[in-house]
Amino acid sequence: MNIHEYQAKEILKKYGVTVQEGEVATTPDEAVVAARNMKSKYNSDWVVLKSQIHAGGRGKGKIVGTEQRGVVLAKNHDEVRTFANNLLGNVLVTIQTGPKGKKVNKILVAQDVYYPGESEPKEYYMSVLLDRSKGINVIIYTTEGGMDIEEVAHNSPEKIHKEWIDPSNGLLPFQARKIASNLGLRGKAYKQMVNFVTALYKAYEATDANMFEINPVLKTSDNEILAVDGKVGLDDNALFRHPELLALRDLEEEDPTEVEAGEYDLNYVKLDGNVGCMVNGAGLAMATMDIIQLSGGQPANFLDVGGTANAERVEKAMRIILKDPSVKAILINIFGGIVRCDRVAQGVVDAYRNIGEIPVPIIVRLQGTNAVEAKKLIDESGLKVKSAITLNEAASLVETIFD
Repeated sequence: MNIHEYQAKEILKKYGVTVQEGEVATTPDEAVVAARNMKSKYNSDWVVLKSQIHAGGRGKGKIVGTEQRGVVLAKNHDEVRTFANNLLGNVLVTIQTGPKGKKVNKILVAQDVYYPGESEPKEYYMSVLLDRSKGINVIIYTTEGGMDIEEVAHNSPEKIHKEWIDPSNGLLPFQARKIASNLGLRGKAYKQMVNFVTALYKAYEATDANMFEINPVLKTSDNEILAVDGKVGLDDNALFRHPELLALRDLEEEDPTEVEAGEYDLNYVKLDGNVGCMVNGAGLAMATMDIIQLSGGQPANFLDVGGTANAERVEKAMRIILKDPSVKAILINIFGGIVRCDRVAQGVVDAYRNIGEIPVPIIVRLQGTNAVEAKKLIDESGLKVKSAITLNEAASLVETIFD
């Protein structure tokens, strides 16, 4: 589960990470009030307005039809109102949103932390995540903050450092000191970075997160270390242990069809193709999408009905697939282990009868428990459903649709 920057910063603060302060606004008036509050705290009219969407690249992205960036510096309250009006309620397109972009419903009015002082501000990059190849956690960091980490990895891989952490031991003090040293810090900034890294790892572990990414981590002109941004991915499988984190979910940022699928315990991800697929098991779903691609089509979705699929869930899944106007055919590929194929077949028949005429061809491949009974049920239903036993048969039927 993804959360907004302002929510990530609240989590970081809870565990002792110093962050760029700010207030959330949903209207231009609220943005001006927030800017006034920032001035009373930090004695500066300058604030940063940051679009709150679940996507990166906001600073480089643009509001549709304008030159307005998704992150902008306002130097007075009139500019705050103007920029907030341009951002709120409009669509921001970034490298991560794709051309459709995302509607901006909230902005974060944040303090200006790039103020003049005894030294130049310096940006770093830092993230904490699981290194799946080693089976342990890793802190990735570099002096090249404020840039896309992919660009740094491509152009200057020697500047990327990694510190692996055994979860059974946790982050050891010498590792936090090593990170601060590798970033070239001394004195106050060194001590601040040691505390920052320690608190960041504590937040990562305590929230069962998949990832914490801070880009940039800023050394201010007076040698304070703080998180200017915050991207957090939470593990869906652990959210039952963190109801307070589940409450941070913003459904407006998610695909409505994916949200609906989740209500029925269906694992659904929208794709850009023309063949809808319904499968039980993630591995079989990936193989099915490959078969569709090889047969001349393109998968329109990933949809795993799970190992306990019954007629009702199959009908719900069918309705969700049919909401996509790009779907020109549906391939149902079920391997009956725990699930009985005849129950899935009955779900297909029920869906046909309850939904009414389905405007696209349906190919059903059922193999495993009660597969013969399932094929007979479909063949004798009188419906326009093509059945197959083997994956090759199903692939051949898909090919005939696009010939």
